[in-house]
Amino acid sequence: MARQIVRPGGISMNEFIQLYHEIGPFELVDGEVILKPPQIAGHGEAMHIVHDAIHEHAAADGLGKALIEQAFVVSFTTNWVPGSRIPDVMYYTAERLEAYKAANPDWKLKPYVLVPDLVIEVISPTDDANDVSDKIDRYLLDGVRAVWAVDLARETVSIYTLVAHEPFTRQQTILRVGETLHGGEIIPAFAIPVAQIFA
Repeated sequence: MARQIVRPGGISMNEFIQLYHEIGPFELVDGEVILKPPQIAGHGEAMHIVHDAIHEHAAADGLGKALIEQAFVVSFTTNWVPGSRIPDVMYYTAERLEAYKAANPDWKLKPYVLVPDLVIEVISPTDDANDVSDKIDRYLLDGVRAVWAVDLARETVSIYTLVAHEPFTRQQTILRVGETLHGGEIIPAFAIPVAQIFA
């Protein structure tokens, strides 16, 4: 992935939006601009299958909102962006999203300054395992409640959460073809066969 040093501590929101328009989608991590690479076809297919299934379920019952490749800002103080991420798919519960919009009348004019409840990352065969592991850890440290890692090569879905009441310790559950992925407390009653994601 192409990287460009910006500066430690982040950039202003105006600079963030301007740079996004100039160079395209990027993540801001530890003072580095990390450009989003082109997707392989299988990546895009799996991403849309999961998104569409969540969207159809959540929208019908008013549970929340799923978004594809939408940037979110990790935190925001005095017009400053210390970091940002672009998950393949992210999901907000309706309650949190409505509260955010009510508290931020200008929310349409900037990226979401709200950490998602759930993040889904599609892992391509060319992705570096250490980079993937670091990304998952960052999401959990940012405050994401769960990360689903969809592995194209292994045809598995790994669910990552933090273990309650312990120093940073992540818990992993691996689902394979023949099993079903459930939304749990984040997306109640949601379910999708793992095989469907890799169809």
